[in-house]
Amino acid sequence: MGVEKKVGVRVRKYREEQNLTLADLSEKSGVDEKVLVAIEAGEVIPAIGILIKISRALGQRLGTFMDDQFKPDPVISRKGEDQTAPVDTVKSHGYVCRSLAFGKPDRHMEPFFYEFPADGEDMFSAHEGEEFLICVSGQIELLYGRDKYILNPGDTAYYNSVVTHGVKAYGGKDASLYGIIFIPM
Repeated sequence: MGVEKKVGVRVRKYREEQNLTLADLSEKSGVDEKVLVAIEAGEVIPAIGILIKISRALGQRLGTFMDDQFKPDPVISRKGEDQTAPVDTVKSHGYVCRSLAFGKPDRHMEPFFYEFPADGEDMFSAHEGEEFLICVSGQIELLYGRDKYILNPGDTAYYNSVVTHGVKAYGGKDASLYGIIFIPM
């Protein structure tokens, strides 16, 4: 079963356990009902911001929808050993996002490695919590509210993610970053 199917099955499972209709979940999460239908049908993998809204509305941690297996502590991600499926794909959202804590369902933070193509699209998100970014390669454009910041390798950004924000490659070249999302329960 592909990642998009697993996410959809889990969203439906938790929604139905709480006796919520798609309309109820849409209202509670702020995610359009048509998008929820596509997610539950396994037609799309939701962007992280959307999945965060759904997980909050269902009272679950983000990892609940992405993890397949339990790994004992410490969970180690080694460079060059891609042991996880992409959370988001370049085709559907303009970037690739890989979980760095895959297999640790009881986590309180969501660490990811993001790869942005030079021609990636603008994507904006706003959700509860905080984010910490570390630019690894290329240049990253961070749009935060009405402000724009350019991050170079080694630069970091820490912000309240309730403010509308977006991240993409800058300068016509591919870029990558580590991002840690904290979502209070």
